[in-house]
Amino acid sequence: MFKVKKLLQQNKGFILFIILMSVFRSAIADWNSVPSGSMKPTIEIGDRIGINKLAYDIKIPFINHSLLRLSEPQRGDIIVFESKAADTRMVKRVIGQPGDRIAMINNQLIINGQPVQYIDQTSNADKLILSENLPNNPHLIALIKDRASRYDSFDLVVVPPDSYLVLGDNRRNSSDSRVYGFIPRAEIIGRAENVVLSFNPDNYFIPRANRVWQPLL
Repeated sequence: MFKVKKLLQQNKGFILFIILMSVFRSAIADWNSVPSGSMKPTIEIGDRIGINKLAYDIKIPFINHSLLRLSEPQRGDIIVFESKAADTRMVKRVIGQPGDRIAMINNQLIINGQPVQYIDQTSNADKLILSENLPNNPHLIALIKDRASRYDSFDLVVVPPDSYLVLGDNRRNSSDSRVYGFIPRAEIIGRAENVVLSFNPDNYFIPRANRVWQPLL
């Protein structure tokens, strides 16, 4: 017991640093690696994204329980959440807020009766890149050519209270609300706001200098 106390006394500065860092990452800000391409072209495989955990709530450290709501997720926000339905952490874009009426016809969103406008940006042999002009938050989405999916369309749904409809920007390669349903607000960890670092898995994980601190919103 004496040796343990002595060890703690000698390393109290380091221990305090670890505790404070853990609290900071749990309740204020953190980063998350992205292993899949479901958010391409906005987020690339190998990106480490920064998460603002104070974007929507003040939470108890180490548990995802809100003490105080600061704001609500907005359409177009990229959120990080612990999905119970998928049993994993996910990163997706908010498309529908509580009360919204959403439908999709051949990858065209219809929000509250208004069709979303799309502008062709670039295309190649495999992918079509479109600007999806959500109100106040236009962004790019990707469609893989010649790979039609039963998830390219869905009938009109109404987003329940305290829930959100989310989609990946890589529309034909994303498991999102079309698979797992609406996202309860209580599962949301925070808002992804920028790329902190990025490593290219196709090139020996060499850092991508052009993506460092790139904003996502």
